[in-house]
Amino acid sequence: MILSASGWRKVFAASGDEKDKRPEITETDRSIAVIAADVFFDYISKTSGQDSPVIALGIDARPTGPAIADAMIHSLVKKGAIIQYSAVTSAPEIMAYAKKLDGFIYISASHNPVGHNGIKFGTNDGGVLCGAENAKLVEDFLARLSDDAGVAEAVKKAYSATTSELKAVYDVKDSSKHNALAAYKNFINETITGTENKEYQTDFFGMLDTFIAEKPLGVVCDFNGSSRYQCIDRDYFKERHINFYSINDFEIAHEIIPEAENLVHVAAEMERLHKEGYNEVVLGYMPDCDGDRGNIVYWDEKSGKAVILKAQEVFSLSVLAELTYSIWQHGDEKDFKPAVAVNCPTSMRIEEIANALGAEVFRAEVGEANVVNLAREKREQGYTIRILGEGSNGGTITYPAAVRDPLNTIFALLKLLMMRESGLYEMWCTKSGQKYNPDFTLADVIASLPVYTTTGVSEPRAVLKVKTTDHTKLKAAFQKAFEADWKKKASELKKKYGIEFWEAVITNGTKETREVKDFSTSGKGGLKVLFKDKDSKPLAFIWMRGSGTEPVFRIMCDVKGNKPDMEKALLEWETELIKKADNV
Repeated sequence: MILSASGWRKVFAASGDEKDKRPEITETDRSIAVIAADVFFDYISKTSGQDSPVIALGIDARPTGPAIADAMIHSLVKKGAIIQYSAVTSAPEIMAYAKKLDGFIYISASHNPVGHNGIKFGTNDGGVLCGAENAKLVEDFLARLSDDAGVAEAVKKAYSATTSELKAVYDVKDSSKHNALAAYKNFINETITGTENKEYQTDFFGMLDTFIAEKPLGVVCDFNGSSRYQCIDRDYFKERHINFYSINDFEIAHEIIPEAENLVHVAAEMERLHKEGYNEVVLGYMPDCDGDRGNIVYWDEKSGKAVILKAQEVFSLSVLAELTYSIWQHGDEKDFKPAVAVNCPTSMRIEEIANALGAEVFRAEVGEANVVNLAREKREQGYTIRILGEGSNGGTITYPAAVRDPLNTIFALLKLLMMRESGLYEMWCTKSGQKYNPDFTLADVIASLPVYTTTGVSEPRAVLKVKTTDHTKLKAAFQKAFEADWKKKASELKKKYGIEFWEAVITNGTKETREVKDFSTSGKGGLKVLFKDKDSKPLAFIWMRGSGTEPVFRIMCDVKGNKPDMEKALLEWETELIKKADNV
């Protein structure tokens, strides 16, 4: 079982097959769920100071979710928790709901295959537990699981829950779900507008209504049987007078990860709608199973086709939109210091966008919790961080949210389209030295982004299986191989790509360290080798890190410009060096 801050995950399907859609789990996994619930109850009871803490409990749409939830309900009932079980719930929804409770347990394996499942824990700060707090739970969890007699006693106690005790939890399921949806809707209004002020929100949505009255808009969603089908999406878009269409409402019809290879279904539906005359449909999205991430398809009016955006492009557009919106809101304030927080493998195009707009970029190790906590640290230092996230997977986190959300991504793009007079895109064009066309489309905005060639996170070549489990040892061997090869290849790299220097950068948690001399000090964190030109300006980077949620080693390359051959060559070089290091 992977036990990272991003989630505790394993295959829960009783067969052990990660593609299995059946709902059964084993007695062993039922015991694991009981112990996990026991551990969290004791943690949240202590941190909240409550003997009977109020805990939100929800599941994504995976078949094994109800069985895991039922085991946890048995445990929490006997521990004395007040349980708000809302059944199928999206991650942003339960985290918004828990802000007025003591904490939450969310049963999900995010984008992993359907037979997987897992558990996320959080308090009432709007996000999952940070790495340090998760580590406390992990230590307690493993200690309890090592005591067979203790596990048997805990399971026996949990399953002594009476029918009436369990019925009391399930009887309020519908009201819990209603309250979760209401809390989420109020919160999404705040994240989209950037304020709790109801008058401002009314004015903002009034501006959107005026724009849509003049230029109707439509959005299509491939729910792929995810938790978002039972969320606010359909009603929320209709309330905003945006036409809404959907496919695969009830069934997980294809792979869950919302990357390009799975966005073809929503793209095909957009093209079908346009052929039938629904020409107002300009955006499409596909969430993952827990509904906290949704990558984007847009309608290109010039080509007359639905175009799938890459994850890094989605995030770049969101940063452009929300950074300019933050400047539009707060630019006249004396102490306004705009910034963006991202993970280590986010494309360097974010620095180009931020530099043009007078903002700083801060980088953390991969992991949503790391980026969220980095943003919190920088806010305490006086920075305004409206937008943050992991560009490598397209996940957009819009403050005050502490979790990715496809609605925030969609409305970031809508801000660019609707705010035209002295608007966001015009600000970007002016500050980046580009010509502004008042009749712009989303395709024009995309064309104005800095051009980079970046390895996609779900590409087969972005995932390596290595034998070495000691990442410190592997990276030390990689450094030795890299430095030896650099001496041989330096003149060729200079002649072919203009690369003259390199710098090693590591990320551990919320800390980024530059000019690193010993690659192995990155441990299980991220390692990046930044390649620079004669003026020491970055041209490209290669990056690596062992996954915290899957048993694989992830790699990627980012290159300035439209240079697929350079990206391919540098990634192949990195792959070759890692394989060499793995055989030492």
